[in-house]
Amino acid sequence: MKMSEFIQKIIKDFLIIFASIIIIITFLRQIYYPDMVFDLTSIYIIMAFSFISAFIGFILYSPADLSEKKMRIRITFHFFALEIVLIALGSVFGIVNSAEDGIILALQIAVIYTLVRLLSWKKDKKEAQQINEKLKAFKKDVS
Repeated sequence: MKMSEFIQKIIKDFLIIFASIIIIITFLRQIYYPDMVFDLTSIYIIMAFSFISAFIGFILYSPADLSEKKMRIRITFHFFALEIVLIALGSVFGIVNSAEDGIILALQIAVIYTLVRLLSWKKDKKEAQQINEKLKAFKKDVS
């Protein structure tokens, strides 16, 4: 993957993560705290967490193609690094004050991580399908 493609992926992941968090929080606030509004500080904290989450994607970057096994190892390492960094930041910002808060934040991170990985997988699957169709068309032309 080229560096420019990687930077585009980080920006896309940032936007997906940020949007996911805002949508989930908005939905949950409508259910549990309908009168609560977003303050600017909350939005900045969500943006910071989203950016850090996307930026930790450098763990997944490799200029050369990786084997499936190596990529899965990197994805696992990425997930645990993300959990550790974000929970540590949460405790610095005062968001995580107890073990229960840490577990809840870890679960939220896992849900959003799964969402981002699922969207990336669907995009990769679509691109692979397009490549296969082009190869089939090329094979017919050569024959």
